[in-house]
Amino acid sequence: MAVDPASENDPDLDPALAAAVDRLAAAPALLIALDFDGTLAPEVDDPAAARALPAAHAALLALHALPATTVALVSGRSLESLAAVGGMPDEVPLVGSHGLEVRLRPDDVRPAATPQDAERVRLLRLRLEPLVSAVPGAWIEQKPAGFAVHTRRVEGAEAAASLIDAVRAEAAAHDAGLTVRDGKNVVEFAARDATKGDGLRVLRAELGSPAVLFAGDDVTDEDALGVLVEGDLGIKVGAAPTVAAHRVADPRAMARVLERLRDARRESAATTR
Repeated sequence: MAVDPASENDPDLDPALAAAVDRLAAAPALLIALDFDGTLAPEVDDPAAARALPAAHAALLALHALPATTVALVSGRSLESLAAVGGMPDEVPLVGSHGLEVRLRPDDVRPAATPQDAERVRLLRLRLEPLVSAVPGAWIEQKPAGFAVHTRRVEGAEAAASLIDAVRAEAAAHDAGLTVRDGKNVVEFAARDATKGDGLRVLRAELGSPAVLFAGDDVTDEDALGVLVEGDLGIKVGAAPTVAAHRVADPRAMARVLERLRDARRESAATTR
């Protein structure tokens, strides 16, 4: 949906979204599950350097401290990478590798790969590495049950698109049973199929079916937005097509959503004591 003119009460938020945030804040139990890159953190060339905007990080920490409120990160990154850049307390649930990895608690981690998975991934990477290394700026990100070919730093859209086409064709010829996912400036190959929607379902079930806020910016976030139900709130970050009912422009605007949710949920908690 298009972003409407800002309201007088909150000039940074679309009035319909502000009202939806306020309604969600009154839920008896709430899960705030968020994509990281492009949603909380601006996109950067070096994934290890990504960090959530300070305002977003502060709002999430405050929400995490509220009663009956769970904050979680849901990402295509591996759990190891997500934990490193996320900056959240250890008890915050994490979903990595597009739902293949789930860490409900530090002592409850659900692994993504079997030895057979790892071998399939290793053999495919050997086939694709020469193609990737031949394109300046392209690189491979290893994950527990797969890997991603990144083209963000490749100079020229045509060169990036040609590489994506080449690695997809080589992967299909070598192992047609692999799961292939496209994202912004990336294509990912995985030995097992899972989505962010699967990860979100696991979180909801483990937490006893709370109301959910999910926000994300990429194609793969549509899988999570698509499993939301009545009473939940889905937000698309950016201008890409979406099934979400609401949209914000960028991570800065998403941080403002989280600040409003923090304030409204604090007020709701105070009035129900």
